[in-house]
Amino acid sequence: MEGEEIRVRMPRGGEMLGVIDSMLGSNKLRVRCQDDKIRICRIPGKLRKRIWMREGDIVIVKPWAIQGDAKGDVVWKYNPTEASWLRRKRILSID
Repeated sequence: MEGEEIRVRMPRGGEMLGVIDSMLGSNKLRVRCQDDKIRICRIPGKLRKRIWMREGDIVIVKPWAIQGDAKGDVVWKYNPTEASWLRRKRILSID
């Protein structure tokens, strides 16, 4: 399987990559984003029971229109294979 390509969802239209710093409870997370800001992000209902998140996971964050520097929503979580691909291609600059 050498040279096999994997498809990785990239941030689009105002979204950015982030790393989960800590779990705050009540579907909220503290995420360190690529623009060097720490945001309190919530997990939307469609992801809440389907995808389990832990500290150190890489996610895509969509900042809110109001209070966008402090808050946002988690849109996507990368699996370990996709996360290593992002690091290898130097797309993920935080860690």
